Amino acid sequence: MHNEFANMHSWDDFRYFLQVVETGSFSQAATKLGVNHSTVSRRIQALETVHGVKLLERTQTGYQMTDAGASVLEMAEKMQQANLAASRILLGQDARLAGEINLTMPHELFDHILAKPLREFTDKYPDIRLNLHVSKGLRNLANREADLAVRFTESPPDYLIGTRITTMQHGFYKHKDLAIEHSTPLIVWQRDKGIPHWASQLKSPQVVMQVDDLQAMYSAVAAGFGLARMPCFMPDIMHNQDIERLPARLPRSNWGIWLLNHVDLRHTARIQVCRQYLQQVLNRHIPLFAGERS
Repeated sequence: MHNEFANMHSWDDFRYFLQVVETGSFSQAATKLGVNHSTVSRRIQALETVHGVKLLERTQTGYQMTDAGASVLEMAEKMQQANLAASRILLGQDARLAGEINLTMPHELFDHILAKPLREFTDKYPDIRLNLHVSKGLRNLANREADLAVRFTESPPDYLIGTRITTMQHGFYKHKDLAIEHSTPLIVWQRDKGIPHWASQLKSPQVVMQVDDLQAMYSAVAAGFGLARMPCFMPDIMHNQDIERLPARLPRSNWGIWLLNHVDLRHTARIQVCRQYLQQVLNRHIPLFAGERS
C-alpha cells in the first residue's frame, strides 16, 4: 500500500492528512493551512475514497488515526521533511535581494531595540518583506517557520549556524520606594519552584508573584509588587528613574543572545544581508546586555 499511496498522490495531498493528525481537528488544520474547513474535509475524503480505507476516525478528543492512517504516517512525514529540505536548498541558492524573510525574536527585543532598525532595513531594501513572529515559544527553523532567529539560549540546536552576540548580565531590580530592610517580596518565573537559589543573599525572601513574560516582570517591578532578578537590558533601556538596581554583583549568565539561521540558508542573499545588519545592530547594544548602563 505504501508505494501505491505515494505514487498516486502528490505531497500536497499528504499535507492535509498530517495537519489533522497533528492538531486532531479539521478546523485547526484548516487554519494552519490557510484554507477553509470544507477543503480539508474534501481532501481527506478523496484520499480515503481512492483507497477504500478510513485514515481518520472521530473520537471524543478529536480525530485519531486508524490503523491504515498509521501505516502511511511515517512515509508522509518523510515526504514532508524532503519537501522542506528541497525548499531550503533552493532558497539557499537565491541571489536576489528581494522576497520574504521570516524572522522570530523575543518581543522585548523587537519592541525596545530592533523595531526601528528593522524599519530602516526595509527602507534600504524595499523589495524585501519581513514576516515577524514574536509569539511565545521557539519557532522551528527546520520547518521554515523562521529563516532567521534571535534567541535567548544557552546552546542552539546543531542544525543551526549562528553567532553568539554576547552573554547576558542579570541584576536585582526594584521600585525605589519598595522597602526590603526586613523582608523581600519576590517576583519570579512560573517555572521557579519555591524560593530561587539566587534569593539566598536577600533578607527573608518571599514569593509574591509568578510571571511568564519578561515585559510582565518589568511591569510588576515598576508597579512595586516586589524585587526581581532580570536581564539588565530590559529595565536599563526603559530609563525609569523610579526603578533601581541593587549593588549586589551577580555572576554573568550562561544564557546568550544568539543570531541563528538554518545551515541550508547560509548563502541566500537576502538572509545574509539581513543577518549581517541584525548582527551590527545587536553588537552596538552589547554594553546594554552586559549591564554597563545601570
